[in-house]
Amino acid sequence: MWPNMIRCFRVKLTKNLSVPKQLFFWGALFWTGIIAFFSLVQLNNIPLGSISNIDKYVHAFFHFVFTSLWFLFFKKQIKGTSISKPLVFSLMLSIFFGIAIEILQELYTATRHADVFDVLANLTGATIAVIVILLLNRNKISDII
Repeated sequence: MWPNMIRCFRVKLTKNLSVPKQLFFWGALFWTGIIAFFSLVQLNNIPLGSISNIDKYVHAFFHFVFTSLWFLFFKKQIKGTSISKPLVFSLMLSIFFGIAIEILQELYTATRHADVFDVLANLTGATIAVIVILLLNRNKISDII
């Protein structure tokens, strides 16, 4: 009787462990959609305040969250104790996605234009995310080196 109950419990537990991976995926995909939407729609009527170059801060924030969310998904997806592969994958995805959005802005929107400083702001946000992840995983830095 007990072995059957334990086996049943293990199956349910294993089944439930895949939920965070799915949540990370859908969260990262949702955030990717948010970035694409706000990057490709006309935003001329939105008051941005008096902060100089606020759009660069927004780009950095967007890619900080983008890189962090994709890192969490890749960390669950790629088995192992090392954080290097998920970190590299999420950083590269952020860089390529940021460049692709800038190209799409130039080619397919009338009111938005590609800007190399937006790409640099994206890279800054992604790099800060990598640094924060490394600091939060200090004991795992030796896995990367």
